[in-house]
Amino acid sequence: MSQMLTNGFNTPEVMERECVLLDTSFFIRLLHERDPLHSNTLGYYRYFSNKGWILKTSTIAIAEYCVKGELDELPLREVQLLPFNIQHAEKAGKLAAVVFQNRERLHLENRKIISNDTKLFAQADTETQITKFATSDEECMKVYNLLASVMKINFEVINIRQPYHEYFGILDL
Repeated sequence: MSQMLTNGFNTPEVMERECVLLDTSFFIRLLHERDPLHSNTLGYYRYFSNKGWILKTSTIAIAEYCVKGELDELPLREVQLLPFNIQHAEKAGKLAAVVFQNRERLHLENRKIISNDTKLFAQADTETQITKFATSDEECMKVYNLLASVMKINFEVINIRQPYHEYFGILDL
């Protein structure tokens, strides 16, 4: 998706908009003011919105959120929904195979099931518009780091435990 701009000489220039896939943990921290990462997450949300980023979330992340939360709590008017499709399924199978073959390298503390992580990563990797994946889930990041160590991954993970201004290298004024 692109946006038309002028470069000052009345000739159009195409600017690609950044796109981020928001994980379940992003919404949990954003919507719960008492969460220790709420202010970090709110900072990312405002930054993304102010910079015109395309915000997406997966129907998988929504299902995870609805385990303890309600659908109407989510800011779905500001976020594009990404349904899980056949291309995502095929990629998820390939990613899961790599993870299961290398599982002993993960040292997961609180998770035995990694299938949702690989499904979300498959969506982010398959959808060329998505360049970032925002999460605070450290176990999920272990899975990402494993995958990135053995294959090319087409997106970066943003660890929202780090304040947005540090991640983007800007002053928080």
